[in-house]
Amino acid sequence: MTQPTADRFPTPAIDTLPEDIRTRLLAVQEKSGFVPNVFLTLAYRPDEFRAFFAYHDALMDKDGGLTKAEREMIVVATSSANQCQYCVIAHGAILRIRAKNPLIADQIAVNYRKADITPRQRAMLDFAMKVAIEAHRISEADFAAVAAHGFSHDDIWDIAAIAAFFALSNRMANVTGMRANDEFYLMGRLPK
Repeated sequence: MTQPTADRFPTPAIDTLPEDIRTRLLAVQEKSGFVPNVFLTLAYRPDEFRAFFAYHDALMDKDGGLTKAEREMIVVATSSANQCQYCVIAHGAILRIRAKNPLIADQIAVNYRKADITPRQRAMLDFAMKVAIEAHRISEADFAAVAAHGFSHDDIWDIAAIAAFFALSNRMANVTGMRANDEFYLMGRLPK
């Protein structure tokens, strides 16, 4: 059984949504077997839904120096720091699948410094966490530390943008009382 999306703002019925949003929700449902609550919750404001997911897709679905699993590592680590239960659970599921590792998301959510990740990934998460928690303290030394692990300027931008974007997402999930769908909890933990 899927948890309710949230109690604080009304969740629109899918058949009442603008066609482009309805089409996206139905496509996600067809692919995953359910509609993640973030889609339903954010559909409350259609223009903001479109802007949010356009930026999400630009950051998370692109090719580049970061793998899709590394992008999800950033989301899980920073969402944990921001105490966003929805994003830790939902993106933890995606991370487990993309990394093909049923343990990694829990390790990163609890303490990425002790997780089974590479020194390069640890440097990436150190930088992402500084962006998420104390961006006002970012210095040239931080850029040098992450660049020393082979990250390009574009990669560093992506790390910062993902951490910053999910800070917004974390805050909206907490404000709306968004709950993770039950389906996320077992995803990527057991072989299909």
